[in-house]
Formats: sequence, structure tokens, C-alpha cells
Amino acid sequence: MFTGIITDIGKIAKITQAGDTRFDILTQYDPETIALGASIACSGVCLTVVEKGTGPQGHWFAMEASKETLDVTTAGSWQEGSVLNLERALKMGDELGGHIVSGHVDGIAKIVSITPEGDSQRYIFEAPKGLMGFIAPKGSVTLDGTSLTVNAVSGQTFGVNLISHTQDVTTWGGSQPGDLINLEIDVLARYVARLKDVEQEDEGNANV
Repeated sequence: MFTGIITDIGKIAKITQAGDTRFDILTQYDPETIALGASIACSGVCLTVVEKGTGPQGHWFAMEASKETLDVTTAGSWQEGSVLNLERALKMGDELGGHIVSGHVDGIAKIVSITPEGDSQRYIFEAPKGLMGFIAPKGSVTLDGTSLTVNAVSGQTFGVNLISHTQDVTTWGGSQPGDLINLEIDVLARYVARLKDVEQEDEGNANV
């Protein structure tokens, strides 16, 4: 589990195609503090550390992604030099500064527009139709691993505001309209929706 609070910006140093796709990622994290098999969210995608070390370019760790992961997230478009929002898994006693994030991407959103709004930037996203029912004003959403608050919802689009600090310490400062973004809906919204489905199913069975 994660919180959606980004703690490092990683950079892909090497991509190796094999049975799965391996990503070697440069990081500021000390490899001595990373356990093999640990989970790290990479732009919102929960991946497992398979190797780690320190080389000429600095600290690094390696993750492997299956074809399924590449197909349903933006990981399929990652290239050498791509930058990623990184977050290590939540530990007992850590501050929960964002919201509960699983690292399991639900779909891919697209940046429609970016406009200044005071000292912030207003981002408008287009989301897959099937996910819009889980996105509500003042609710939480995870975008490329970042916990954000939804400001407004309209049709298949929703908006969030990013303060300058968030843009400085994440990959958001370099984002552009048209960019594809990993989207994870709030886990609470998912279970509330499922509960409603179960209630409707029970009502239908009762009327049979």
C-alpha cells in the first residue's frame, strides 16, 4: 500500500526485453534500505524490486513488468530517459499524508488542458467512461502515483489543481496536454460502488 505522496523522481537508465520487460531505474533511495522483493510505486504502478545497486550513474534498482502491466498502464510507452514518480511502500507508523493507494492502475487518463490559476495550475483530464462514476468533486484520485483532490467533474472530464511545490518535486512540472497518465480511483469509492451493486442484486433476487 502507498499514500500517493511522491518521495523521489526516478529516471529509466536501461530497458531489457526478455520474458518480461526489465526497467533499471536511477534513484536517490539508498539501495541498502531497499529489500529485494520490496514494492515501489513507479508513476502509480506497483512493481517489485528484483535487483539493486550503485553504479557509475548512481543508485539504482530494477523492476520487471509483465505484458499485462505494459498493456493496461503507461509503462508500455516508457523509454530510456523517461522520468517516473517514485514512492516506497507504506510502513506501520508512517504519516498518511495523502490517501490509501494500492498501486493497481484502473485505467489511463489524458491531459486535456493545463491553465494557470493563481500560483497553481489547473489540469483537466479525460478519463475512461467506465471510471467516471468513481470520480467525485472533493474526492481523492491517484494520477501517476500522486494523491490529488478532484475539484470538478463534467461528463468524461475532471479537474485538479496542482500547487507549485507538487510540480517541483514530481514529474508534473514537465507534463503537457495530450500526455497519458496512470489513473487509480479511490479504493473507498470502488467498494461503495460494489456495495450498491450487491444491494441492487439482492433487491432483484427478492423480486423474483
